[in-house]
Amino acid sequence: MKSPCVEICSFDGRTGWCRACGRTKQECRSWKKARPHQQQKIASDLPRRLAKLTATRSD
Repeated sequence: MKSPCVEICSFDGRTGWCRACGRTKQECRSWKKARPHQQQKIASDLPRRLAKLTATRSD
């Protein structure tokens, strides 16, 4: 699976998620070594995380 990274790393201090792709620092570091099912599990949660980050910014 292709990395969701968009090369604009900026991590939210409250959630620990990257504001650009939604992953944690640990998920970013381990992405290439992660098994496909682990990558899929992370990727499936990213839309929810990014939506939460967007909602938090507009509050």
